[in-house]
Amino acid sequence: MHSETVRLDPDKLTALYEQLGETGAEDVVCRAVEEMAVRLTHCERLWRQNEMANLRKSARSLIAIADQIGMTALASIASDVTAAIDAEDAPAVAAILFRLMRVGERSLTAVWDQQDMTI
Repeated sequence: MHSETVRLDPDKLTALYEQLGETGAEDVVCRAVEEMAVRLTHCERLWRQNEMANLRKSARSLIAIADQIGMTALASIASDVTAAIDAEDAPAVAAILFRLMRVGERSLTAVWDQQDMTI
């Protein structure tokens, strides 16, 4: 089993809390985490159905959401997925997508842990 390093930018979360207040920031983080979980599952389904154009769109949307709440590793890997799709490198798409899934799962957990520490 591969172990992936999860990188969170705590400054992003801090800025979010400063900008929106505790309730507003928690709402944004909750919605972002829920949306990311849905999109990660959606990405895997699109890959299995060989829908590369839609997979690219879904991965691109993950970049913006991940960046918003400080998931730098996840945003970077989602960007790598789109680059592999653009290069039409099917083996790379598969490898990077499943790395995205591993890091995504760990990142979602890390954000919840970070949020618990902030509250």
